[in-house]
Amino acid sequence: MITVVTVPATTANLGPGFDCLGAALTLTNRFTFSLSDRPHVRVQGTEAAGVSNGSDNLAYRAYNRLYEYLGRQAPPVYLEIDLGVPLARGLGSSATAIIGGLVGANRLAGFPLSHREVLELAIEMEGHPDNVVPALLGGCRLVLQEGGGEWHWLEIPWHQEVVPIVAIPDFELATETARQVLPAHCTYGDAVFNISHLGALLRGLETGQREWLQLALDDRLHQPYRQGLIKGYADLHSAALEVGAHGLVISGAGPTLLALGDPITAPAIAAALRETWAKFNVQARVEVLGIQRQGTTVRDR
Repeated sequence: MITVVTVPATTANLGPGFDCLGAALTLTNRFTFSLSDRPHVRVQGTEAAGVSNGSDNLAYRAYNRLYEYLGRQAPPVYLEIDLGVPLARGLGSSATAIIGGLVGANRLAGFPLSHREVLELAIEMEGHPDNVVPALLGGCRLVLQEGGGEWHWLEIPWHQEVVPIVAIPDFELATETARQVLPAHCTYGDAVFNISHLGALLRGLETGQREWLQLALDDRLHQPYRQGLIKGYADLHSAALEVGAHGLVISGAGPTLLALGDPITAPAIAAALRETWAKFNVQARVEVLGIQRQGTTVRDR
């Protein structure tokens, strides 16, 4: 049996949605599992040299983790990984590996686990939910945890006129580094600021109202502390707004930047981001994308 799992990139921490709001994008990684008596990992595509082809490969570890959870021996596989999502850029590359490995294993095991059980394993491995949930389910998702520890996820409507534009620089930023700059505590004022702005953002994404999106994308929990890790951030922010962006935020932990625009302004926003980063001697891959509403797909061949 050969099983192909395709997983979308994600953008998380959307504006004020720190650690709870993420969306799937139209970039993908593909994981092909073939039952084989000669287990091996082969990686090709974007930045393949940066991904292990050994037993410590994250997708391979996720594959084995699901069978461990089932209390069964994982059958040996030949795993081929085709990368389209850049590494360590804030686009959920690790989430794609975790979801890819778990979903591939679940398929080969005969689908014993529900989406909820797969996601609980994924959150355990990733450490936070805002990348893995949209990676599996697609669309834009708000994730919350009740007092007893159970996770819940809500689909957030994303208006078709709200267009995501990503600017992916030629340098990496480790999530651990981006976490280290965050303060251990925040004030009530900052918490209330983010709660109110998150409410406005959810309404803005649903309706496409430019005024609400412009107001809503600011936050006080993570972006003010991480902007200094991203060369030229202030200039990029100004350049995007000048050509019509609703706003500019850090995608995930960075350094990729996410602008929101509309179908008319999107090309100008992309050009402005590329040209502005070039002034700082940063080569950037800038793409006008869409929201991947389908999530992870599985097919046998």
